[in-house]
Amino acid sequence: MARPIWHGAINFGLVTVPVDMFGATEDHTVSFRQFERGTSDRIRYRRVNERTGAEVAYADIVKGAEVGGGEYVIVEPDELDQIAPGRSRTIDITAFVDLDEIDPIHFQKTYWLAPAKDEYGKAYSLLLQAMRKTNRAGIAGFVMRGKEYLTAVRAGGDLLMLTTLLFPEDIRDPADELKSMPEITPARGRELDMAVTLIESMTEEWSPEDYHDTYTQRVEQLIEDKRQGREIVTEEAPSSPTKVVDLFEALSKSVESRKKRREGGGPAKPSAGSSEEPSVDLDGLSKAELEKMARELDVKGRSKMTRDELRDAVAAAGSGRREAS
Repeated sequence: MARPIWHGAINFGLVTVPVDMFGATEDHTVSFRQFERGTSDRIRYRRVNERTGAEVAYADIVKGAEVGGGEYVIVEPDELDQIAPGRSRTIDITAFVDLDEIDPIHFQKTYWLAPAKDEYGKAYSLLLQAMRKTNRAGIAGFVMRGKEYLTAVRAGGDLLMLTTLLFPEDIRDPADELKSMPEITPARGRELDMAVTLIESMTEEWSPEDYHDTYTQRVEQLIEDKRQGREIVTEEAPSSPTKVVDLFEALSKSVESRKKRREGGGPAKPSAGSSEEPSVDLDGLSKAELEKMARELDVKGRSKMTRDELRDAVAAAGSGRREAS
């Protein structure tokens, strides 16, 4: 059982709800060490004095803030501790806002909040249900590990969730980052209509369980293949950008492919006298669409397949299912 990473209380109005905070996410990225090519020698980093080249003990390192002209103001660790707000014990909700009004660009990291003790369950449940009913998020500030956070407390399933938010000053202005802002050219009527039709045909209910970190799975497979001395399977090259002259044709083919898939048929109708069911045009489907079909057909090893391999596996699995029926 995980241990809380923070203890405190939610304050809204005159109501105080003691809570424990738990991490809601974890990183599955494969961790690598660094080696010199052609050897088994690890690469190490040292903290050295750039003038003398001598290694410096961590305890002797202080921070310096550049103030211009190559000059720095040196700040000692205890000086930072003295001005820090300290370890907060409260999540003080100052306002409730419509959850849909928060631009996702502000979302940073999410945590679970649970009642610290069973006796606080009634007040906790009341807040959870009231926020769920109003679709509101409580905007609150709190301090954890010496750092102040802006947060949104919201209802999530059977638990309250706390998501740290970026402050406005943390978000860059795209006009300052891009060489130039993209020129939005007016879309031609039929192209815009076709693009809208394609979007609507691809619209589905949000099902996060349908998506997985396939890149990390491929990295893990690469490591295992190299360990076993097996041949490395390379992925297909990414698609080329669609040319302007082909844009409408590409949209039309995409819409037609989606339409036939939703109708359960394929582009090629069965020949006269054939009792076979029409098949889906697998060549016209994207890799993501093929992966979804492979999942529905319970194709084994689908997460490690290329698009062409997925197409062939889906075709084989679909044929086997029709023969069995």
